[in-house]
Amino acid sequence: MNPSFRSQQLKLLVAVILSTLGCVAQPKSITILHTNDIHASFVPHEAVWVRSTPRPLVGGFNELSFVVDSLRRVKPHTLLLDGGDVMTGNPITEYVFDGAQGGALFEMMNKIGYDAWTPGNHDFDISKENFTSLAKIAKFPPISANVVDKEGSLAFNNREYVIIEKNGLRIGIIGLMSRAFYDLVSQNSTVGIKLLPPLPTIRRLVKELDPKTDLLIALTHQGVEDDSVLAMTVEGIDVVVGGHSHTRLRTPKVVNGVIIVQTGSNCENLGVLDLTVENDRVTGFEGRLIQLWYNSARPTTELSRFIDSLQAKIDKDYAEVIGTLATDWIRNRSGESNIGNFITDAQREAAGADVAFMNIHGIRKDAAAGPLTKRDLFEILPFRNLMTTFTLTGKEIHDIVQGIIENQKKNAESIHTSGILCEWRTTADGDVEISKLLINGRPLDENKTYLATANDYMMGESGRYLRIPAPKLTFSSEMLFAVVEKKIRELKTVTSQVEHRIRRVQ
Repeated sequence: MNPSFRSQQLKLLVAVILSTLGCVAQPKSITILHTNDIHASFVPHEAVWVRSTPRPLVGGFNELSFVVDSLRRVKPHTLLLDGGDVMTGNPITEYVFDGAQGGALFEMMNKIGYDAWTPGNHDFDISKENFTSLAKIAKFPPISANVVDKEGSLAFNNREYVIIEKNGLRIGIIGLMSRAFYDLVSQNSTVGIKLLPPLPTIRRLVKELDPKTDLLIALTHQGVEDDSVLAMTVEGIDVVVGGHSHTRLRTPKVVNGVIIVQTGSNCENLGVLDLTVENDRVTGFEGRLIQLWYNSARPTTELSRFIDSLQAKIDKDYAEVIGTLATDWIRNRSGESNIGNFITDAQREAAGADVAFMNIHGIRKDAAAGPLTKRDLFEILPFRNLMTTFTLTGKEIHDIVQGIIENQKKNAESIHTSGILCEWRTTADGDVEISKLLINGRPLDENKTYLATANDYMMGESGRYLRIPAPKLTFSSEMLFAVVEKKIRELKTVTSQVEHRIRRVQ
């Protein structure tokens, strides 16, 4: 062989090798834009944490779209992801668009240009069938690896994962639903659905996808605590884009080398996570939240015109003042509240029941004293919960009250009651002793049968909320929202207060 020719071959081979190595080692950038727990907040709303009057407006899809488009112009390699709970919180979910209640939300997200989302529990609030229709409207795939049908096949046009290429990077995105799914969704919406355990599911998929991808993202709807457990126990995940817990992480949380992000809720922030990826790992990152302050000077677009048309319809149908609040309605996660008392009293009266119960998290918003519109009430009670009645023995009521007291002692989630007055104390050895228990002013008779009322979602989880086996239910045709609306209209001015219905005495 000609020595000169051989030398040229060697030089060419070395050049190819060096070129290849350079490509492998070359760092590449990608930007993850993300939202979660939008809860139908497609228009701006008051920034309730601001003390000034009037409060500034924040959020909405028009502002979100403007900021996303602005970032895309300077950061061309972007993904836009959502961590679930697009639905529930605004009357827009009552309107049918393209065959689905709330479908207009997903049409707006199409216009904004989302790349993927993982469904949240509230996306199933209306029905399983409605969720299926929503997923068909979305031009971005629903990803939830552990939500399957009873045969174990993926349900609702759902996918376990997607692989998206950006800037020469293969990005794997795996979706996960909360392990508490059955506790959070009405039984009517979970018929035929099987939830696989999240951690074994994602371990299997990480093993499958890791060799095929440069970056692995878990897109979850399970809360920041479970996201942290995932980061500690599953090897191979680079980033967790989360939702469900409404956690406002101003900067990313890093657990076991895994980057965890979440934006809060109600479309008030856009998350921005800039990543540098090199040799199949993240070598640098910077994350932040952009507050989506309303700006009336934004240009008119196809999206803004669509938003305006939807809002005009809602304003027409829901702007009516239905009554006046004499005092602020303020919720209390772990105990009694004036708003909870009013709602349970209205339930009990409408059902002609002896006692009424209401799950605290079914009340979604506070309300300021003054005029109360139909829209205000919808935002307080956005779920399509039906009234139910059922019977309880006095002994069962005693045990339910005992459970409420135990939760209050632990500052845990409690329930609201009506028709019950209880006094209790703590004994020397730390036990709870009930000294007085009245039902509508009369001593509880443990052998008597009482009529009770609660909403259908709560009774679908009777073991969790009341600690009793599922009783035989009689369903009303009236929704809880309608019952409360009727009572407000009747009273015109609503006065309600905390009455210490279950109180500690010493």
